[in-house]
Amino acid sequence: MLSTVKMLHSYWAYLVFLMMIIAAANALIKHFGKKEYDPKDFRIALFTLIVSHIQLLIGIVLWFAADYFGESTMKDVMGNDALRSNAVEHPLTMIIAVALITIGYSKHKKKLTSAGKLKPLAIFYTIALALVIIKLPWSQWFNL
Repeated sequence: MLSTVKMLHSYWAYLVFLMMIIAAANALIKHFGKKEYDPKDFRIALFTLIVSHIQLLIGIVLWFAADYFGESTMKDVMGNDALRSNAVEHPLTMIIAVALITIGYSKHKKKLTSAGKLKPLAIFYTIALALVIIKLPWSQWFNL
């Protein structure tokens, strides 16, 4: 079961990453190009929100199922770079990234103009993408 959850989390991450790139790029291009917000933009933002939340839920299941800590103390975990990254830094950063996506999506829904809708998407989705890029386990990503 753990291997299935791990595989699902790994492969779903590609979809999330792709959607985050598309959503952030779309919002940035349209915001700085002073273009109109259209239904396609809403669907891109919503789909990115959905896939990122699904990935977060899979990650939470994996975090509890993986038993990173075992018999280790918190001092042992924090002293081991790889374990600290997988058990603490990666999950915390991804939770923050998904929270930023959620905030950006919520803020954009309340705005009435195209510029007002695109600005929060551009800001929050881009910051979330930057966090994901910084904390993705790239060495594991290419070794599937």
